[in-house]
Amino acid sequence: MTSPIHIIEVAPRDGLQNETRFVPTATKVAFVDALSATGLREIEVSAFVSPKWLPQLRDAEQVFAAIQRRPGVVYSALVPNQRGLLRAATSKVDKIAVLCAASAAFTQSNLNTDIATSLQRCREITRAATMPVRGYVSTAFHCPFTGPVEPTAVLAVVEPLLEMGCSEVAISDTVGSATPDDVARLLQRLLARFPAHLFALHMHDRDGHAEANCRRAAAFGITRFDGAVTGRSGCPYAPGAGGNVATLALAQAFADCTALDQQALERAAAPVQSALETAA
Repeated sequence: MTSPIHIIEVAPRDGLQNETRFVPTATKVAFVDALSATGLREIEVSAFVSPKWLPQLRDAEQVFAAIQRRPGVVYSALVPNQRGLLRAATSKVDKIAVLCAASAAFTQSNLNTDIATSLQRCREITRAATMPVRGYVSTAFHCPFTGPVEPTAVLAVVEPLLEMGCSEVAISDTVGSATPDDVARLLQRLLARFPAHLFALHMHDRDGHAEANCRRAAAFGITRFDGAVTGRSGCPYAPGAGGNVATLALAQAFADCTALDQQALERAAAPVQSALETAA
C-alpha cells in the first residue's frame, strides 16, 4: 500500500519573504484562507522576524488575527528568537519552526552567529515552546559561499535538533542545486540513524531537479514535502538561490498519494501572483 504524501504549503512565508514589494495584508489573508480550502493540512503562514530583516512579513500578527482557521489545518510560523516565540504564542500559532544550517558560512551570513550558538538559540525556543516545533536545516546539500556540504555536517545539526525536542526536521536545499543522487546519499546516512517519519524535504529548484529529488526521497520513505503554490521566492541571504518547488508540481507527481484539489490551488495562487507581477 502506498503511504499518503503530505505537502506543507510554505508560500505565504517562504514564497513571499524574498519579494521586493510588500503584498497587502488583506491579500495574504485571502491567500491563506483560499489555501485552507484546497485539502492542505499544514500552512506556514508567516514569520515572527524583525521587519528590518524581512519587511515583507512585518504584518504577521495581523495576518494570523484575520485568517479563518479551518478545523484540521495546522497554521505555523517561523520563529527566530524568544521575542518571536512570544509573538507567535500571542497570535495562537499552532506550530513553530526554528532555523539553523549545516554550513558555518551560511549560518554567519543568515543568522549572524556560529552553528553552536544557533543551535543553543533553537534549544531555548524549543524548551519554552508550548506548541510543536519543526527544525529547519538550511544548506543541507550546498552552501552558496563554500560549496558542497557533507552529510556528516548535516547529521551534526540534525541530532541536536531531535534531542532538544523538535517533532520533525526539514532537510532544506536552500540553493536549489541538489540532485537525486545527492538526496539519496544524505538520506542513506540520516535514515541509518533515525526513522523516516522525523523528516520532511524542503526543496528549491534552481537547477530543475526539485521534483525528481522529492520522488527519490519518497522512495526512501519520506512522506512530508514543502511546496510553494507560487513556485517562487526563497532565502534573501543565499545568493543565486532558486525559488521553492511548486506545490502543483508535487501534487501532480504524487497525485495517487494526496487529496489536494489542484484547481483550487491554482485559484488560490492567482491573486498573489497578480499582486507580485503588478509590484514588479
